[in-house]
Amino acid sequence: MSAQIVATQPSIEVNRVAASYAERNEAYWKRNLAIAVFGSFTTLVSLSMLLPFLPLYVEQLGARTPSAIVQWSGIAFGATFLGTALTAPLWGHLADRYGRKPMLVRAAIGMAVVMSLIGTAHTVTQLVLLRLVAGLVGGYASAATVMVGTQAPRERSGWALGVLSIGALSGSLIGPLVGGFLPDLVGIRGTFFVGGGVIAVAALVTIFFVREDFNHEWDTRPPPGGSDDATGMAHKGLIVTLLVTAMMVLLANMSIEPIITVYIAQLGVPHEHLARMAGIVMAASAFGSMLTSARLGSLADRVGSNKVIIGCLLVTALLMVPQAFVTQWWQLAVLRGLMGMSMAGMLPAVAKGVRALVEDRKTGKTLGYLQSAQFAGQVIGPLIGGQIGAWVGLRDVFFVTAVLLVLCAWLNRWANRQDTSLLAPHRAG
Repeated sequence: MSAQIVATQPSIEVNRVAASYAERNEAYWKRNLAIAVFGSFTTLVSLSMLLPFLPLYVEQLGARTPSAIVQWSGIAFGATFLGTALTAPLWGHLADRYGRKPMLVRAAIGMAVVMSLIGTAHTVTQLVLLRLVAGLVGGYASAATVMVGTQAPRERSGWALGVLSIGALSGSLIGPLVGGFLPDLVGIRGTFFVGGGVIAVAALVTIFFVREDFNHEWDTRPPPGGSDDATGMAHKGLIVTLLVTAMMVLLANMSIEPIITVYIAQLGVPHEHLARMAGIVMAASAFGSMLTSARLGSLADRVGSNKVIIGCLLVTALLMVPQAFVTQWWQLAVLRGLMGMSMAGMLPAVAKGVRALVEDRKTGKTLGYLQSAQFAGQVIGPLIGGQIGAWVGLRDVFFVTAVLLVLCAWLNRWANRQDTSLLAPHRAG
């Protein structure tokens, strides 16, 4: 009897390893999702809380003229997103080779250290470089997307990614609020040390409580029958379309950013209230997304990613148009909130669609490219909106963005007709 028990042990071990990555981590993914939401929330709070006082810090570091302060503030804020966009595919590739948890730990520790160092900057150049390094070595939310997107069961991945996005969105909302009063308590430089400490807590929670069953030999091995390169090439057109869609989501949301204060001023808002009203309008879309992100992600699990993506693109385009005709600032805020609700389902559905098209051993790298596409949208959106607003007209920004969204919906429909892998709900998840 004892010999029989011993003989079965290798077979049990082989079956455990032979199971897919998601199957082996089935017992952990919900707890890991909760920790990832917490970590994404804390890191985004720390990164975004400098918005209210960034111009003041830039001035302290040597910028003297108003134009120089505005210019360097924009460069310093965007440097982090640029850094993340550049390295997200690399970290995703390393996550495929060495596991998802190490990338979360790396991002949290790196951001905690660099965030604290920002509080020691002595020149504007140092501030920009440190913000860039924060993006290059950080990206906790991106690493969390890779982990959740690969660990959650395929039939629940849309919902899980939707829940994860709530952490990042809420962090981006609350961060500026915290940054509005924290410098009065600890000083501007002290605020960065507090932010670094908060991220350090997220790092410790990640180290001690995230569980992962990763087998380097099995999880990096090509599927039985040869390489999966042919599978990737077969879906290349649809994967590129999904990356373009991810970029378009952020482009549409950010296109109004450069003109929003001027646009609200044209609606009759007194100058002394412009900043507050503009902040409300900017936050409205993120708040709307928080309300529906998980629900629309769950809908993608039931009906398929393709339907949710196309539907959300068209509804968002429709909601863009009346924003050009508002007469009160609160009307714009309501429409932006509704637009956020319709946009919320696109990113989880896109990530879910990407996972359905890529083998597990390459999912991290591909989701890294997805993160880069999103950050590219954050950069391109304000550029397009600013140029159109300056040379054509403020209201035309909404019309152009609506047209781009409709074209993106058509592109998704066309690409899915060429590749029917996402038309059936059970194959989309």
